Amino acid sequence: MGVKSSRNTAQNNRSDGHLLEYFRKSFVRGGGGTNAPVPSGLTATGGVISDYSDPGPGTVYRAHIFTSSGTFSVSALGTFGSNVEYLVVAGGGGGAMSGAGGAGGGGLLSNHPNMPAPLRGSAFPVATSPGLYSVTVGSGGAAGVIPGYSAGSQGGPSAFGPVSTTGGGGSTYNSTGGPGGSGGGGSSRLSTDRAGGAGTNYPGPTQQGFPGGPSGGGNSNGGGGGGAGAVGANGTPTTGGNGGDGLAFSIETASPKYYAGGGGGGNHTAPTVGTGGQGGGGAAGTYASPNPATAGTYATGGGGGGGSGQSGVGDGLGGNGGSGIVVVRYQIAQLTAAAKATGGAISYYGGKTIHTFTSSGTFTNTSGSSLSAEVFVVAGGAGGGGDATPALYGGGGGGSGGLLIGSSVPIATGAPNAVTVTIGAGGVGGIQRQNGTSGGNTTLTGGLSVTALGGGGGGYGYNNTAGSGGSGGGVGGGPGITAGSATPQPVPAQFTAYGYGGGVGSNNSPAYGAGSGGGAGGPGNNGSSSGGGVGGAGRQVPSTFQNPASSPPSSTGGGLGAPDGSSGKYYFAGGGGGGAYTNGPTVSPAPASAGGGAGGGPGNNSTPGVPGYSAITNTGGGGGGALVSAAPPGANGGNGGSGIVLIAYPS
Repeated sequence: MGVKSSRNTAQNNRSDGHLLEYFRKSFVRGGGGTNAPVPSGLTATGGVISDYSDPGPGTVYRAHIFTSSGTFSVSALGTFGSNVEYLVVAGGGGGAMSGAGGAGGGGLLSNHPNMPAPLRGSAFPVATSPGLYSVTVGSGGAAGVIPGYSAGSQGGPSAFGPVSTTGGGGSTYNSTGGPGGSGGGGSSRLSTDRAGGAGTNYPGPTQQGFPGGPSGGGNSNGGGGGGAGAVGANGTPTTGGNGGDGLAFSIETASPKYYAGGGGGGNHTAPTVGTGGQGGGGAAGTYASPNPATAGTYATGGGGGGGSGQSGVGDGLGGNGGSGIVVVRYQIAQLTAAAKATGGAISYYGGKTIHTFTSSGTFTNTSGSSLSAEVFVVAGGAGGGGDATPALYGGGGGGSGGLLIGSSVPIATGAPNAVTVTIGAGGVGGIQRQNGTSGGNTTLTGGLSVTALGGGGGGYGYNNTAGSGGSGGGVGGGPGITAGSATPQPVPAQFTAYGYGGGVGSNNSPAYGAGSGGGAGGPGNNGSSSGGGVGGAGRQVPSTFQNPASSPPSSTGGGLGAPDGSSGKYYFAGGGGGGAYTNGPTVSPAPASAGGGAGGGPGNNSTPGVPGYSAITNTGGGGGGALVSAAPPGANGGNGGSGIVLIAYPS
C-alpha cells in the first residue's frame, strides 16, 4: 500500500500544450526582429500526442496516436490547411496449433507519403462542424484452442471515420488459411497441401494486405501469414514459411516503424519454423518441446505465429494477434524541435518535455548533462476470473498493475546511460473455472532501474484464492476466504509505490457477488448478496502530464488514461469489478473505478453467462470478473490493460 505523494500539486504554467508555445518567444519572421504571429496547425484532441520535426526541412508535425478506441475532435483549423494524414491498422489474426500456418497481419490503409503510390489513400480534409471523427482500434485475434483443434480468430477491424480496415486472417489447423486484411498461411498435417488465405482486395488499389503462403511438401509445414507489404512465404518439406513483412511509416515519430507483419508458419514434422515478418508478426512455436508461438506485437496489427508440434511430444499453441492502431497527423509549424532526449512519443506541455511510452522502447538523454525527471510507471493489469459453471458463482475482478511515481529522478546523459523501457502486457481473463492471469511487469533498466509489478489475477467463482501482485485480485463468488494481496514493490528513494489488495466474494444469495480487484488508489471491495464489488480506486496522473490535447473523450479511452465517470480525467490502475450470479432478476455489472474493467453483465437468468469487461489499453487496469447465469455456456473474465511509462523534464 502506498502513501499519497505531496508532489502531485498543480503547476502554475501558462503553456497551452502546443509545440509552438515552446518556440513562441524565439520565433522571429521578417525584418525588425519583432515577434510575428506564428503559423499553427489544427486544434484537436484525442489519443496520445507526439510532436516532432522531420529531419531536413524542419517541418513540425503533431500525431494523435490511438491504441484504444476513442474520438478525434477538431475545434479549429490552422494556417496549414485542413488535410490530415492517417494510418489505420486492424488487429492481426490469431494462430492455430500444431503445424499451423502463421496468421495474417491486420488490414492497413493510409494516405501517408510512405504508402506506395498505387495504394495511397486520397486527401482527408477535416472540419470543425461537428468536428468529431470516431476512432475504432481492433483487438488482436485469439489463438486457437486445443479442444477441437480450432482455428485462430480473425483480428478486429479498425476505423478512422469512413476509413475502415479488416482484421488479419487467422491461421488454421489442417486447412486453408483464413482470409483477412492479410491472409493466414495454409496448414496441413496430411499429405494434401493447403492454400494460403486471401488478402482483402488483393491485388488492387484498395488492397489492405497480401495473401498467406501455402503449406508445402506434405510434411505439415505451414505457410507464413501475409503482411501489409508482402506475401507470406510458402511452407516447405523442411521448414515453415516466414511471415510477410509489413510496411514502414514515419507517422508516430520521425523514426520509421513497421506495421502489420504476418506470423511465421509452424511445423509438425520438421525442426525449422517460420519467423514473423517485420511489423510485429509473431514467430512460430519451437518444435521439440513444443512451446507456444509468439503473439503479434501489441499496437502493430502483427499476426500471431503458428503452433508447432512433434509426434509423440505434443501440440504447441499458436500466438494471439497483435492489436491494431490508428494514427492521425498534421503539420503544426515550420520549425525545429529541441527535445533533450529521444524515445517514445514526445510532447510539450506546461514548460516540460514529456516522453510517452505506450509500447517498449529506449529513452536516451542526449542533452550532454544530467536531467532531473518526473517519472510515472504503470504495470499491466490482471485478467478477471472466469465463472464457476455449472456452479453459479461469478468471477473476481483482476488487480491493477502496480503504479510508481518518481520526482527529481536523475538520468545521466549519453548512450551508456540509456534507459530500456519494457511495457507490461495486460493479463488474460480466465476461462470458466480458471483464474485470470497476472499482468506483466513494467521495467526500466540501464541508466534507471525500477520495476512496477503486474496485477494479480481475479479468482474464478467458488474458489477461495486470487492472485497477488502490484494490486491483488478479487476472490470469486462463493465461500472465498483469501483475497489477493498487494506485493511490496521496492523502489529507489525518489519513488513512491502504490497498490492495494483485492476484495472477498460473498456466499450469500441471490447474487453471490465476487470481490473486486485492488487498484492503485484503494483496496478492492467485497462482493455481497446483491452483486459484485466495485473495483478498487485508480489514481490520477500528476498534473505535469495532464496535457488537455490527450484528454480521453469517452469511457472507451482513446487518450491518456481514463475518465472517472464524472468530471475527472487521466486516471490509471483501477481494479476490475466483481462478477455475480444472475438469479432471476436482471443484475447489472459491478462497475470499476477509473482505469479498470467493469464486471460482466448486465444479464438475467435466461441469458448465457456474460464476459467481464476488459480494461482500457495503456491504463494498467484490472479486467472485470465474469457474470454467471443458469443458462450455459460459461463466460470468461475480461482482460487487463497494458501499462505505460511517462518521463518529463524541463524543456
